[in-house]
Amino acid sequence: MKPKVIFMGTPDFAVNILDVLIKNTDVVLVVTQPDKVVGRKQELRYSPVKEKALENNINIFQPVKIKDDMDEVLNTEADLIVTCAYGQILPKEILDHSKIASINVHASLLPYLRGGAPIHHAIIDGYDKTGVTIMYMDEKMDSGDIISYQETIITDDDNVGTLHDRLSIMGASLLEETLPKIIDGTNERIKQDDNLVTFAPTIKREEEHINFDCEGKNIINLVRGLYPWPTANIIINDTEVKVLSASFEKTNVHKTNEVIITKDKFGITCKDGIIYLNKIKPFGKKEMDIKDYLNGTRNIEKWSVK
Repeated sequence: MKPKVIFMGTPDFAVNILDVLIKNTDVVLVVTQPDKVVGRKQELRYSPVKEKALENNINIFQPVKIKDDMDEVLNTEADLIVTCAYGQILPKEILDHSKIASINVHASLLPYLRGGAPIHHAIIDGYDKTGVTIMYMDEKMDSGDIISYQETIITDDDNVGTLHDRLSIMGASLLEETLPKIIDGTNERIKQDDNLVTFAPTIKREEEHINFDCEGKNIINLVRGLYPWPTANIIINDTEVKVLSASFEKTNVHKTNEVIITKDKFGITCKDGIIYLNKIKPFGKKEMDIKDYLNGTRNIEKWSVK
């Protein structure tokens, strides 16, 4: 008989995890964040995890705050509770509810990058590798004992989108490999080293803005670590422009935030060189290469960037 599982997750990253559970266990309940109203038309949007649950006729629960509304979970019998990017801290009553274990699939090599945005911060903070960790849950954020993990190198071509997709597939594969060991009790249990802990808090709006007083490598990491969402930005002539792709030339500069424009290049000086914009999205317009932007814009010599 397949073990009964309550799954808790919300975004795209968690869908592959749910898919593995559907194939290998009896998913009796999916808990996900409430539906959101989005866009100018104020359309109701389901979470990707809810969409997957609906496709498979699984019972769905969407509490606004699970700490205040947990009866549906506590009234559902489960051998395992599995979470992945759910988006809320779970109360102890839920952590203790499963017969075998409550586990989490987290997109970093714990104890590094605990928190809600580990994939973004892996690139923004300049890590050369990251991975996926399956861990026991406890009352603190991402601090439980490690069951299994898998590493991946972060290349210069990676952005948050490519790394997200790779880690999601890795996490699903690792969970499928690890599940039998958890169920029969033969898995490892490794304490996290608190001396190595780093954090990956959710990206704030103000952190998306590029500061050209920084070193070029850090600016490029920010652009890569925010693409394709939520994207880095700059202000050109008091209008926000999203920076989707950029490159860096290390060179001596007299001061930062100077605009350097040629026929087909748009550069801004930073602490140790020049950041060249390659692909942008001006406010209210479509994505475009910098050449197209320059060709369609007048009074370039009067531009300022901040």
